[in-house]
Amino acid sequence: MKTSQNLFLPTMGCGTWAWGNRLLWGYDESMDDQLQAVFNLCVESGVTLFDTGDSYGTGKLNGRSELLLGRFAKGYLGPNQEKVCLATKLAAYPWRWSRRSMVSAGQASAQRLGRVDLVQMHWSTANYAPWQEGALLEGLADLYEQGLVKGVGLSNYGPQRLKWVHQKLAQRGVPIATLQVQYSLLSTYPVTQLDLKQVCDELGIRLIAYSPLALGLLTGKYSPQGPWPKGIRGLLFRQLLPGMSPLLGCLQEISKSRNKTLSQIAINWCIAKGTMPIPGAKTVEQAKENLGALGWQLDENEVTALDQAAAGLAKPMVQNIFQTQ
Repeated sequence: MKTSQNLFLPTMGCGTWAWGNRLLWGYDESMDDQLQAVFNLCVESGVTLFDTGDSYGTGKLNGRSELLLGRFAKGYLGPNQEKVCLATKLAAYPWRWSRRSMVSAGQASAQRLGRVDLVQMHWSTANYAPWQEGALLEGLADLYEQGLVKGVGLSNYGPQRLKWVHQKLAQRGVPIATLQVQYSLLSTYPVTQLDLKQVCDELGIRLIAYSPLALGLLTGKYSPQGPWPKGIRGLLFRQLLPGMSPLLGCLQEISKSRNKTLSQIAINWCIAKGTMPIPGAKTVEQAKENLGALGWQLDENEVTALDQAAAGLAKPMVQNIFQTQ
């Protein structure tokens, strides 16, 4: 039985490409040097998991996120180079319904990235087309058995569906290395209500927290009075910020006593909960901010205070529509 022991997973991953579609809004090639600098700083600092998806960058930018990440990894020559883990997520598009289609998708991603260390199912189809999912999972297993990837992971799965997938892949001797879900002080649902962390621990699966800063709501950079981002994100901010005062107040209090930023407190809380957060960064300044969450840990009283503030939210972050039970 093959294992994923050769798959290096750090304490914190880099989500520059976890939200690759957002990263590519307004993208032009003049950003490449800046993004390479972000990549270099992360790897030098020991943050070596980089997560993207084959659906990040569509239309004219088709595959651009994977292409960029592959270029940055190839161009980096420095400390921790051998520990870099390139992860991608394969979308469960309606036209992908056979195991062969997933193998082809994985091969295409590997061509763009240069290699794929961790391949993940981007979302489960259980909520709308459960018949589609079995073949797609078989395709992920094929990629692993053929040695085209070092590990297999999932995204947006709840404990019930996770156990089903775990049993299905175990029959082929394919371990599940990781599971990523939306998790932050504004989105505790997968862990507090679904008890997902305990299930992952029992199955030997590393839980990854995407959107640990809740699209920027936990950075302290926005107020209920505005200004807010444009579009749907701005609408969401208008709905959530008015009820966040107690949580933001708790973050600010700990921030002052720790001499850390609100972002660093929020990311460190995810680490204290036993998850691996993947915050995004498009600039060196943002990357340095995220890196400030490492090398120390909130104490039990601080975690409890944040837990209580999060539990008292009038309106938590909306969940990913693909999140399963």
